[in-house]
Amino acid sequence: MTEQPELSPTDWVREQTQRILEQGTTEGVEVFDRPVVLFTTTGVKSGQKRYVPLMRVEENGRYAMVASKGGDPKHPAWYHNVKANPAVTVQDGTEVSEMTARELEGDEREHWWKLAVEAYPPYAEYQTKTDRQIPVFIVE
Repeated sequence: MTEQPELSPTDWVREQTQRILEQGTTEGVEVFDRPVVLFTTTGVKSGQKRYVPLMRVEENGRYAMVASKGGDPKHPAWYHNVKANPAVTVQDGTEVSEMTARELEGDEREHWWKLAVEAYPPYAEYQTKTDRQIPVFIVE
């Protein structure tokens, strides 16, 4: 294991992360004209730190991590990492914070799901593509 977090093997995600790292900020790095934040998670099996850029869903200094994977039937790999290791780093703009994630249920999940869909409307379509309820974590 190295100290430097690992970049995604997916080209567009890796390129997005590299832009954030080169600029030192998430500002100006967008997906479909929507801002992103950069999370750093810890691999459940390897213990390796991994970068995960996700859509910016924020309320009162807390963030959502939406495990949509574009409506895929399986959770993204980072979902399992965060379940096992809820300590995450969040970079929003130039601000970097150490926070803790927890998966949401019930009314709290619904509140954050609505915020997520407002921040990034394609999430609603992604939910129609899969039988799984797309998980939402709050990071605070």
